[in-house]
Amino acid sequence: MTTTPKETTGDEAASRFVERFAAEMTAAGMQRMASRVFAALLASETASMTSAELADQLRISPAAVSGAIRYLSQVGMVSRERDPGTRRERYVLHNELWYETFTRRDQTLTRWEKVLDEGAATLGTDSAAGRRIAETAEFFAFLHGEMAGIMDRWRAHKDAGAQEA
Repeated sequence: MTTTPKETTGDEAASRFVERFAAEMTAAGMQRMASRVFAALLASETASMTSAELADQLRISPAAVSGAIRYLSQVGMVSRERDPGTRRERYVLHNELWYETFTRRDQTLTRWEKVLDEGAATLGTDSAAGRRIAETAEFFAFLHGEMAGIMDRWRAHKDAGAQEA
């Protein structure tokens, strides 16, 4: 397949974006290869790619793709689908990816808050450790309450945008 200069420039720009965003996610703590695969899926027109497509675009081995997909699947950011009529798997970003990711994070915060409350009660708030743990639980309770409001405002914002379109 021959590419025109515009396609090459677009491909190069997309590649630069993928690597830049992947570097940001890696700096935030995500595995490097998972960051690259996720960014490539995010930047793809269909939000889905096969293992071969990912390996080719990112210039990585199929084993590296497999490991990255395994991680991204475990954290609920990507799912696997079969290409109709083939045995190939296609890796797909979830719809409403960020909403779902932060909703799951909110559930994690709730679990942490519960454990921290129990820890504060166990250690007693008359000790420095107990007060520190109680304050951490209070922080997560605050964050949990704020997160619910943020998610509601996002949904309203998104719905308003859809009505304008």
